[in-house]
Amino acid sequence: MDLCSSNLFKMTRVVAAYILIAFFQPLTGVAQAGTDSSIFSKEIQEVVVTATRNERKLSNVAVPTTVISQKNIQQAGSLRLKDILQEQTGLFITNGFGAGVQMQGLNPDYTLILIDGEPLTGRTAGVLDINRLTIGNIKKIEVVKGPSSSLYGSEALAGVINVITDKSFAKKLNASLRYGTYNTVDAGVTAAQQFGKLGITAFTNYYRTDGFSIRPSSVERAKLPITRITPQVQLRYIFSNKTSLNLSLRYNYEYIKNELATSNNGAITYTKGREVNKDINITPTLTHQFNTSLKSTIRLYGTVFEGSQKLNGTGSQGYDDYLRHQFYRAENQTDYMVSKNVTVLAGAGYIKELVNSTRYDDRSSRKQNDIAYTFAQAEWQPVNWFTFIGGLRYDNNKLYASAFSPKAAVQVKIHERFRLTGSYGKGFKSPDFRQLYLNFTNTAAGGYSVFGTIDAVRIIAEQQSKGLIQQVEPDYYKLAVLKPEFSEGINIGFTAYPLKSLQWKMNFFRNDVKDLIETRQVATRTDNSQIFSYINVKKAYTKGVETNLLYQFSKAFTLAAGYQLLYTADKDELKQLSAGTYYTSGGVLLKRKDYAGLPNRSTHMANIKLTYENKPKEWFANIRAIYRSPWVVFDKDGNGIYNKQDEFAGNSIIRITRNGKKVFDWKGMLLVNFAAGKTLHNGLSVQAGVDNATNYIDAINMPNQPGLTVYGTVSYQFCNTKKTKKQGI
Repeated sequence: MDLCSSNLFKMTRVVAAYILIAFFQPLTGVAQAGTDSSIFSKEIQEVVVTATRNERKLSNVAVPTTVISQKNIQQAGSLRLKDILQEQTGLFITNGFGAGVQMQGLNPDYTLILIDGEPLTGRTAGVLDINRLTIGNIKKIEVVKGPSSSLYGSEALAGVINVITDKSFAKKLNASLRYGTYNTVDAGVTAAQQFGKLGITAFTNYYRTDGFSIRPSSVERAKLPITRITPQVQLRYIFSNKTSLNLSLRYNYEYIKNELATSNNGAITYTKGREVNKDINITPTLTHQFNTSLKSTIRLYGTVFEGSQKLNGTGSQGYDDYLRHQFYRAENQTDYMVSKNVTVLAGAGYIKELVNSTRYDDRSSRKQNDIAYTFAQAEWQPVNWFTFIGGLRYDNNKLYASAFSPKAAVQVKIHERFRLTGSYGKGFKSPDFRQLYLNFTNTAAGGYSVFGTIDAVRIIAEQQSKGLIQQVEPDYYKLAVLKPEFSEGINIGFTAYPLKSLQWKMNFFRNDVKDLIETRQVATRTDNSQIFSYINVKKAYTKGVETNLLYQFSKAFTLAAGYQLLYTADKDELKQLSAGTYYTSGGVLLKRKDYAGLPNRSTHMANIKLTYENKPKEWFANIRAIYRSPWVVFDKDGNGIYNKQDEFAGNSIIRITRNGKKVFDWKGMLLVNFAAGKTLHNGLSVQAGVDNATNYIDAINMPNQPGLTVYGTVSYQFCNTKKTKKQGI
């Protein structure tokens, strides 16, 4: 029986529609969405590209997708990518090896960071430090949650964050200058001009800070003095109304002054030095529109990240670290509209990665990997209220096993103001160069070593023959060829508009990960220094729910709020808990309710933002609050499992009072930020703000989070577009 055409199905759908119409007040003016300023209308008009690799209205996307607009970024007073992402629902900023992004409870290793659709390189211990990215020329940020390897390959196991820069070529010249606490200076200049068929836009950002010291009596700073310079140039040449060429060139230079105090095995080592990072990206893109149904794009991409760190200090042999990571890719993508109801895209590409590093033997030793891949995606819309998207990608990896990554997503529009979405995807992450080839000894921090799996057994055997090994650990015998990490993710949610001015989104998710790669101690030297390597050990899951509310309760006031509930677990640990294997240090049997799950995850995360915007007088003000419940960071009782007896971060008491009396307390981290700004005459704008008004400080667990920070910004538009239009220029 054809279910879609059956009378039973039709009747059920009609009844459901009437129920929803009765619940949702009638929506007027939908047909005039172009002139309607409601939240509903704005979403209908918003276009995204990251979720499907082609342009789609946000209201038609079937996977969890968030768009952070340029206006929201500017009104928050954000300087770096970290600043704006930490205010988003479900994004947890980690602090090890720079600021990384944890998504749906999965580590930063599994979140792919893109600039204009191209990946950034230069990860340390799997973390790409998003403090490297200025946001002065960002048009918007698109966040896609859930496995996205079917379109983007490795590292997209948790999701994708795509930073889309401003590529408008209309004549403009803008400059801004910000000064704040810790002698922090941020200056930016943007210029654009169209010369016939050639469009040029250029952006330069300069950033420096003295850094801040949470421990004034210590040589160690929680954040080090930093200087960053980021220029970017983008060109567009239109050959014809069917063919265009785009070229993007970006460079980033970073100098960090190091004053460190590190502890290992009870020994404290004080060191001084410097760190220099350089990052260059070049992206030529050629697009040809054969006809209204067929378009093809050739993308070339090259990026080189070079980082070096030199440290010298008391009680150490010094430290000289160098990394040069080259990534080159050629790719073709073709989009074809088969019919009014069916659209397909397909593509293929080739990647070459090269790495030279003192971490992998020496600078002259080059490691290489080659990846050939192909992908395809089809979108089918048999009726206007139902959309199905299916995709598949195949990666042929030279160094490790090949991987298939399927994905399927469905959207059902029950009513014009209520839609359901569901998606399933399989993500993967290949072992990286460090997990395979690392040959690293940190002489500046106690002399511990980390060896990649390809050479670990050989190196340890050589040191055993020289009498340098005290003992090998049980995990030494688990060393083997690493497998890719795989995840199966399910997302089910809805978007509703109970009122024209109220949006409610909710998404339930679960990710099951297998063959997680973990760092484990595999041997101990006779001087008690540790040797670490990597093994596939874990099967884990993350699951929870996210919800967001956006309410425009007047022309001037908007309220946004979000919440994530997250549960995580190591499946093997759960089995052993059930078997009665784990005890506290006091000999008490641990129960399931005592289990804290995977470390560095908060069970509860919330944010709220109240914005006032007076458009006629061109000024705004906002207050933004970010909350995280305590998260476990250290196995304090040493029983090999994280539980309620262990060490937690974010344990501050947050107290609500009324008339001087306590109403209730709860534990967690609370950051409160304020910002206000006004546009003056002749293109001049001013803005001021306070970040971390509660002065929340955790030097150990959140070393990248400064205390209370005050800033002021002045910007000027030399080319006043509004004035030019009025004068008819």
